[in-house]
Amino acid sequence: MDKFIKAAFEQAKKSYAEGGIPIGSVLVHKGKIIGAGHNQRMQKGSPILHGEMDALENAGRQPALVYRECTLYTTLSPCPMCSGTIILYGIPKVVIGENRSFMGEERWLETRGVEVVMANSEECYQLMQQFIREKPEAWNEDIGV
Repeated sequence: MDKFIKAAFEQAKKSYAEGGIPIGSVLVHKGKIIGAGHNQRMQKGSPILHGEMDALENAGRQPALVYRECTLYTTLSPCPMCSGTIILYGIPKVVIGENRSFMGEERWLETRGVEVVMANSEECYQLMQQFIREKPEAWNEDIGV
């Protein structure tokens, strides 16, 4: 497993251990993690604290140039909200742990010039599937069903 997908996966496990949805993300600039986060919708009752959004929040305010030199690693395919944020800040590359549990806006990101790389992480997939089996109502709420 790539070290940055592994770091995102560690964030996903942290969320799972807290009773939340196991999605994690890290924002990497020039080979260094500048922001790490995990989905906290359940923990904080937040409609917007997806893993990607939490990683960006934890990276703090950055100059536009920094975002344009970053790669966002996420354990699950990004939803429309997170994808819009990727476009808004000009993040040029997204590496996704898995998209079998949920297919987000990968094609749209590509049409906007974002390089999308699929890691096909079995660990990311298995953890998400475990969560979906255990808490289907929370999963359905998270994906808007």
